[in-house]
Amino acid sequence: MRITAPFALLAAVAAPLGYAASLPAAHGFEKSQSKEERKRAEQDAIRSAVQRGELLPLPRVLAIAQAKVPGDVVKVELDYEPTYIKYEVKILTASGRVREVEINARTGSLIKIEDD
Repeated sequence: MRITAPFALLAAVAAPLGYAASLPAAHGFEKSQSKEERKRAEQDAIRSAVQRGELLPLPRVLAIAQAKVPGDVVKVELDYEPTYIKYEVKILTASGRVREVEINARTGSLIKIEDD
């Protein structure tokens, strides 16, 4: 499930971590924003979550992923599940296969590795 609205991101980050999030207020704020402003707000919320230690920084996630599947990182996404947030890291291996490594964004634990 992909959630792209900033208010949903705040809820996804806040709910599993025990923080209160005011969805009606955030939702009303979102309506007045352009697509670019919503994207910027989402990026700011992610950056703040990383600074608070609620999400792992990207360099650490990439190191974890490449330790599991050596190769070149070709794509990274942050994906929101109902109970957690995960990084999806796509890696091109030396054999030419693209593998997707899913990592819990808060703990760094491996969720799964699959062919893409």
